Amino acid sequence: MNTEELNQALVALIEKKAELHTLKYDDARYDDVEEALHDLEDDFNDEYGEFLEAALDKVHTDLKSDTDVLLPTAYLPSTPGSTPSPKEGVWVDSEKYPGKEARITLIPSPVRIMLTVGKQVQQELWKA
Repeated sequence: MNTEELNQALVALIEKKAELHTLKYDDARYDDVEEALHDLEDDFNDEYGEFLEAALDKVHTDLKSDTDVLLPTAYLPSTPGSTPSPKEGVWVDSEKYPGKEARITLIPSPVRIMLTVGKQVQQELWKA
């Protein structure tokens, strides 16, 4: 796995997602940007999905979570940056954090999976 290419693809995807979030539905560019985002997501999942799903499955198992593993693109943050907010990523239930809102986010530079539990816990769970 070429982690530099994975990182570049992840950055491009997050930047396109962030661009879409800056547009209003009535913006003339909205449909084109949304279509470009969906194309990037499809390409990303086709190219890196199997590799990342295996990593996500391991993370879910390590967290003792029975939450389903989703496509890697579901775990992306809304904006570029190295620290996901407590509301980004995919919610998971975890026996390690009972009664707490735990989220898993796939972030770039370097490519890694982060766990966020409330505003207090940020933990790297996996790194490409």
